Amino acid sequence: MQNIVQINYDGLEENPEYQKTIEQVVQACFSEEKLNSENLYVNIILTTPTNIKAINRQYRKLDKETDVLSFPMFEKGEMFKIHTGIKEALGDIIISIERVQEQASDYGHTFTRELSYMVVHGFYHLMGYDHIEEGDKKEMREKEETILNKLKITR
Repeated sequence: MQNIVQINYDGLEENPEYQKTIEQVVQACFSEEKLNSENLYVNIILTTPTNIKAINRQYRKLDKETDVLSFPMFEKGEMFKIHTGIKEALGDIIISIERVQEQASDYGHTFTRELSYMVVHGFYHLMGYDHIEEGDKKEMREKEETILNKLKITR
């Protein structure tokens, strides 16, 4: 499999199960969006509530913890014209693992499902999708559910 994801741990121990899930989900996202022939990868940082809160405060001026943050490197549609010969980061996705655990419990589904959703959600933010307007939210949710259904990761 092409190396399309880089996983970093910030304040957490490495976990092969997290890595397996993340790689599977990112591969499905790349396949669905036909990015496999592009020279791109996604950087994912798994972190703690304290660290994600600090990042949220620094970059978004929001002094609160969150579950996932996405920092795209390109504007929507811009990444399809990359031919520099070097691997380019589509962007960074930062996920609070403790928040994933809490939300899995709160929503009554598995940790794997919640982590997968966070990765897919972050990925589509990197692709330029948003959920502020209702129409955009519907489009983004449909894309997220398509990936999760293809992987047979359901609620």
